[in-house]
Amino acid sequence: MKIYIGADHAGFELKEKLKKFLEEKGHEVIDKGAYELNPADDYPDFIKPVAEAVAGDKDSMGVVLGGSGQGEAMAANRVKGIRAAVYYGGDLEIVKLSREHNDSNILSLGARFISEEEAKEAVNLWLLTPFAEGRHRKRIDDIDEK
Repeated sequence: MKIYIGADHAGFELKEKLKKFLEEKGHEVIDKGAYELNPADDYPDFIKPVAEAVAGDKDSMGVVLGGSGQGEAMAANRVKGIRAAVYYGGDLEIVKLSREHNDSNILSLGARFISEEEAKEAVNLWLLTPFAEGRHRKRIDDIDEK
């Protein structure tokens, strides 16, 4: 699967680890930055390109990272066709439900709140969980039409 990935300075180190993890799992990973650690960078500069790429490539998914994941998800969700869900630790059921019920196509991770292993587990579960379709399809269609 093609996976676009992007992060600001707060998520940079974890992004680099997740890139390697995803490539080892056989995914095609396309990095939209940051390409170096710069404490003065701004997350929209890296998140918007990920969201635009995923919106334009319906067979792809995206992973974005920042300090909390919240602003990154908000930035991504401004792009039509994007359904970004946030995970910053705790019960992984929310990650699963974001795919099953909401057909999330971007997972936003709060790098300051999760470990590398938690991030890998969350991303792996998210990628392996299919959209349930059924009654949920109408909801997604309604979101995308508005």
